[in-house]
Amino acid sequence: MTFRYRSTLACAGVVALLSTAGLGAAAGPAQAADKADLQLIPLSYQLAKGVSEAKAKPFKFQVNNTLGTVDAKDVRVAVETKGLKTAKVGVLVPAGCDIRGTTFSCLLGDLPAGTTEDFGLPLFSTGGKGAAGTLTVSISAANGAGVLDTIDHDITVTEPGYDLTTWVQDVYADVRVDGDDADESGLRPVRPGGTAPLDWAVFNDGSKRATGIKYGIALPAGVTFAKLPDGCVEQNLGGFLNAYCEDLGAVLKPGQYYTADVRVTVGADVTEKLLRPGILWAEGLDAASGAPEEEPRVASSAQRRAFAETDDGDNSAVFDVFVDQSPSTPSPTPTTQPTSTPTAQPTPTGDATAVPTPTAGGGAGGGSGDGGLPVTGMQVGLIGGVGAAVLAAGAALMMLSRRRKVVLVAPGEERTGD
Repeated sequence: MTFRYRSTLACAGVVALLSTAGLGAAAGPAQAADKADLQLIPLSYQLAKGVSEAKAKPFKFQVNNTLGTVDAKDVRVAVETKGLKTAKVGVLVPAGCDIRGTTFSCLLGDLPAGTTEDFGLPLFSTGGKGAAGTLTVSISAANGAGVLDTIDHDITVTEPGYDLTTWVQDVYADVRVDGDDADESGLRPVRPGGTAPLDWAVFNDGSKRATGIKYGIALPAGVTFAKLPDGCVEQNLGGFLNAYCEDLGAVLKPGQYYTADVRVTVGADVTEKLLRPGILWAEGLDAASGAPEEEPRVASSAQRRAFAETDDGDNSAVFDVFVDQSPSTPSPTPTTQPTSTPTAQPTPTGDATAVPTPTAGGGAGGGSGDGGLPVTGMQVGLIGGVGAAVLAAGAALMMLSRRRKVVLVAPGEERTGD
């Protein structure tokens, strides 16, 4: 079930973002059997003072289609901006959206039953701190009964600071590791026993540097790590493999993102087509020290989206692992061909037979990067961090339902500047 989300919301190369926050709101009235039933959940709440228009932060909202059994068709989001205080915050209207006065609406696409999708509305700072007004956001679908959900979402501008947000792409065999999932439709699921890259990133959407970074990755059952960066500790916690990593020397300026080489392997005995959920989370450290394991990179326009961190509600992202359970294609291998042996009454001595031989499925993928092998020695500080991470991951696992690809709303035109 590939979720087609390419729409007027996305410029070429838009980054997907997802948070583990949410999914806790009460279910609304049940819809008719043939009607879509969607729920809208806000994930971001705060914006750091000083975030520029060129590096606007994507405020994340989730569209939840796990309440019913009907695929939602032509899902559309409508945003009313007249409640915002323009002296404190501004909003970028995505390219291709329909604008009518202070309202704009954008098409998200179809959303299969049992899945969720996040989208982001880019906001930037225009003045001082404090309450910055309200965005009214509504969601509807072509096969839904009118407006399916509406929320009035309050925005707050905080002290200047860093603001980490995480993004990770669903795992497929042929994912392109580039910090976004643009132009990657029709990807192939991973064969059981196969290895695939994990495309992930941690962005600084705040107004100050983040000094030092720690992050963790929890895999779904049936998936293992094939490669991890240096500075990671791997543990099996409750049947789920977790990696806790630190890069003490990393410094992320506003508009930069951090990533490292991670590869995962699907178990050869896995029988499910979808393994979920995997979780990525990140936090800043108090200060940077030593040389960084990885050098942060400047986020392109295609990727826009603690000390006391500005908004830690969007520090987590979720990913699924898609598994190819289709039968292997047999290829005939002929054995002895028919031959004749002369006798008084000639008769064939052999029959033509074809022996089906299943083709090899999956296989380990190649690739290289700056990451190293998992750390195997005892590191007390890191292992202590794993315990804290598991508490957060465990809570997220209880709250999450299946997700699919997500959409980040991009600015109407590319802007430059650091």
